[in-house]
Amino acid sequence: MKIRIKKLHPDAILPSYAHGPEEDAAMDLCAVERTVLLPGIAQAVPTGIAIELPPGHEAQVRPRSGLALKHSLTVNFGTIDPGYRGEIRVVMFNLGRAEYVIEKGDRIAQLIVAPYDAVQWEEGELGDSARGAGGFGSSGR
Repeated sequence: MKIRIKKLHPDAILPSYAHGPEEDAAMDLCAVERTVLLPGIAQAVPTGIAIELPPGHEAQVRPRSGLALKHSLTVNFGTIDPGYRGEIRVVMFNLGRAEYVIEKGDRIAQLIVAPYDAVQWEEGELGDSARGAGGFGSSGR
């Protein structure tokens, strides 16, 4: 699938697969500027890119496991809608105790492009299931 992408900043890095699309589901997103993440404060980190997704597709922003494990950094699981044409900015959270510096060019998140189905609701009674209304913790420990 080919998707239009635009660099909004000359130093922007296009998303890419670290090990190729046969081995990776997600592409790395990179920061376009130095950002200091303070503990407990959410910040939108710019990537310097915008994309044009085809109808019926979304882009999902996800955390990088290494940043989470080694530095207590995570991201808001964001959805980029097909109609959005603005800059992709990654909402990041520093869950650690010390500030963390993101440098220009650092890989900060992952991006997955996925199809979705448009839904039309149909009101009415719901069918039975073995689970029923069992929710939080219903499957045991």
